[in-house]
Amino acid sequence: MEEIKEKKRIEVDIDNLKESIEELNNIKLNEKENEILEKIKTYLEDCEYYLKKNDLFTSFGCITYAHGLIDAIKINRSLI
Repeated sequence: MEEIKEKKRIEVDIDNLKESIEELNNIKLNEKENEILEKIKTYLEDCEYYLKKNDLFTSFGCITYAHGLIDAIKINRSLI
């Protein structure tokens, strides 16, 4: 039962990350921020891959790192 909750949590985090990516896609990013955004998208792909493999630990690590990179861009731009 706990594994189902953890998997659902990751799925919610994936949806939230996709929303954040869309927000960033709607603003003009500088070159370095675009590089970071590409890394975020890669971590999202990795997260989804590991989730399908039922490796929740690795999937969660990928998604949390991606969220941290999103926050770094937002903090740099004073969006949060």
